[in-house]
Amino acid sequence: MHREPVIEGTSDASHQDEGRDSHALEIGRLFGEHNAALLRFLTAQGHSVQDARDIAQEAYVKLLNLDSPGTVSFLRAFLYRTAANLAKDRRKQQQVHDRLNPLIFFGAEEVAPPEPLCCARQELDLIEKALEELPPHCRLAFILVKFREMSFDEAAAALRTKAPNVRRYVARAIAHCQKALATSRAQGRMR
Repeated sequence: MHREPVIEGTSDASHQDEGRDSHALEIGRLFGEHNAALLRFLTAQGHSVQDARDIAQEAYVKLLNLDSPGTVSFLRAFLYRTAANLAKDRRKQQQVHDRLNPLIFFGAEEVAPPEPLCCARQELDLIEKALEELPPHCRLAFILVKFREMSFDEAAAALRTKAPNVRRYVARAIAHCQKALATSRAQGRMR
């Protein structure tokens, strides 16, 4: 039976440190060889250059923090998969933000966590009720411009009216919704 010689002064911890150092060097090499391509990959998915840089940096950090770096034999593929997953997560977060973005128009950005979803739901219900109180042309103009993101001209064509009328309808709808929100806050129905 063959046994490994024991060398004094070495320990598992020093071997782990050497492994971490070589892993960090490998990640550095990976960065030098593939970072530009990774950034192109992320921007091709529709991310801004700054978002692509942020996502790539987060992916490299995740690679550096692997508990067992030796278990990943294809670091480049793992890097791209990690970056793609991070990009997907970021896109989901942005979609949630975009869905709640109409509330920002009404001043809901002042709501502090952890209550925002509850308050946002209340405000959405209140806005929906307020919109139902409006004449159909005001309600439709508001929905087309604010939720379907049509221009005033596009909404005017859809409603068979003129752009200045659509502007007036939208302004009237906004004022009505803001008044409903203010009244509800004043009456203490919303936090």
